[in-house]
Amino acid sequence: MQIEEHRTLATDDPSPSGPTEESNHQSRNITIGIIVGLIVFIAMIVAAVYLLLQPSTPTEKIRDIFIIFMAFESGILGLALIILIVQLAKLINLLQNEVKPILDSTTETVSTLRGTTMFLSENLVQPVVKLNSYLAGIRRMVELLNVSRGRRRDS
Repeated sequence: MQIEEHRTLATDDPSPSGPTEESNHQSRNITIGIIVGLIVFIAMIVAAVYLLLQPSTPTEKIRDIFIIFMAFESGILGLALIILIVQLAKLINLLQNEVKPILDSTTETVSTLRGTTMFLSENLVQPVVKLNSYLAGIRRMVELLNVSRGRRRDS
């Protein structure tokens, strides 16, 4: 009974090497699929050229069908370009109407903070530093006077 529980726990726990092996397997399958697709595509091109070189093949009809196919493809590409331009216009609108005001607000906040820090530096920090330096000078002067008095008493 305990052995069976241990086995089920061991199979339920994902090992750290599991996801990496799975991703390697998946990438290998994708690579194999791409290679097979290229081989099939090349085989179709070779077969098409071979069949078009036969004397009994109606090349004119195939040419006409190919021209129609290319016109259809041009229409699809034109539609895709229109969609791309519309999406680009929406992005520009978003940048101008939403992101730019946020950046302007951030710039204003930073300049306000800069002014606040300069005010605090001039009106709070500098006087405290000056006071501390004066107090340190006075303390040192008192120490020197006490040391000189102490030597006179000892002599």
